[in-house]
Amino acid sequence: MSSLALGRLNLTVIGPRGLEVEAEVLEVSLPSLDGRLGILPGHRPLILALGSGPLIYRDEQQESRLDVRRGYAEIRPDAVLAFIEPSDDTDAPPSP
Repeated sequence: MSSLALGRLNLTVIGPRGLEVEAEVLEVSLPSLDGRLGILPGHRPLILALGSGPLIYRDEQQESRLDVRRGYAEIRPDAVLAFIEPSDDTDAPPSP
């Protein structure tokens, strides 16, 4: 049975050092350039530029967050794939 049929999203977050998060979640909230965007299972496909703010995800037990400086996300009905630059990444080179 697929994650979508179970009312779940497969969340994968990749940062400069590799895999940051890999989880099956109920919902994801992303900091887009135009404001926050909530993602639930079944969301229409979308490619999104991420702005500064928390990426928040929730499963049955807890809500977790990852502070993002910028990045991109691909949204599918059953999955969210995000490539991010964490806001606490002190080893990253300065932006031009």
